Parts: sequence; structure tokens; C-alpha cells
Amino acid sequence: MTRSADPNVVLTGFMGSGKTTVGRLIADDLGRTFVDTDDVIERRHGPIDAIFAERGEDAFRAIEQAVAAQVARGRRQVIATGGRMLLDAANADALTATGRVFCLAADADEIIRRLRADVDGPVRPLLAGDDPAAAVDRLLNERAAGYGQFEQVRTAGRSPQDIAADIIERLGA
Repeated sequence: MTRSADPNVVLTGFMGSGKTTVGRLIADDLGRTFVDTDDVIERRHGPIDAIFAERGEDAFRAIEQAVAAQVARGRRQVIATGGRMLLDAANADALTATGRVFCLAADADEIIRRLRADVDGPVRPLLAGDDPAAAVDRLLNERAAGYGQFEQVRTAGRSPQDIAADIIERLGA
């Protein structure tokens, strides 16, 4: 569990699960600072798709680890993480030490629907290829055990406001 009496709220889950949208709502409702780790990475290092293309996934994961350690030191935050960030043990250790983690969960069909609807959203390097639906399904299966270690919040068929209210209620806030 957390060592903090007033833990950060950490949102994890697959891309398109609503971490940023829900995180902003929670931060507004609780009067906390909102931090999106992907935004922090892009401000410091440039677009994530360019990092993957120019430096590779290993370099991106090292950057992600440094950001997780730095963000974990903050207080009274709502933190939306990259979809794989908390599957790395060092990142999970850093962020669970000062935060309560919730995993926003949706099935592959729901994820694909959301990603297709997000035409102005970020480029998703892990979905590049001929069959993004198969990639989502494969990645969800690969990550199931990792995501399963965190408190689950089902998101399918629910509004971001409902999901945020659910998490706030679970916090006892």
C-alpha cells in the first residue's frame, strides 16, 4: 500500500482507456495537480513516436523510468501514466510508494472504437501496422497479469464523469 496519508492518485491502463480524460476530472474535483507522464516526456524529449523511431523502445522506457521516479516525488497529484509504464517493476514501485493506483479497464473492441474516434489524438507507435485490432488484442493479453495487480475500474459504457466519481468514492474523498 502507500506510505502517504494523502496519496497521489495514479491511473494506469491500456491506451484509450481514458486515463487523461478521467485524470483531469479527478484532479479538478479534488483540487489537485494533474500530471500526464506522456506529456512530461514530450515536453522534455519530443514526440513519443519520434523517440521510438529515432532512439528505439529501450531508450523510451529509460526516459519513462526517470519520469516515473521524478513524478512520484510530487504530492497531491493525479497522475495519468503511459499504457505500459506501471508494467515495469521500478516504475510501479516508485508510483505505488506515494500513490494509490487504479487501472482503467476496457476490452479490445472498446479500445479500438475509442482510438478510432480520437482522430486528433497522439500517434500510437505500438499500433503501427496492418491490423491495429489484432495488435490491441495481443497487447491486452500480454499485459493482463500486469494490469491485474492494480485495483480495476471498468470503463465500458460509462462516462468519464461516472468513472471519475467512482474513483473519488473509492478514495473516500
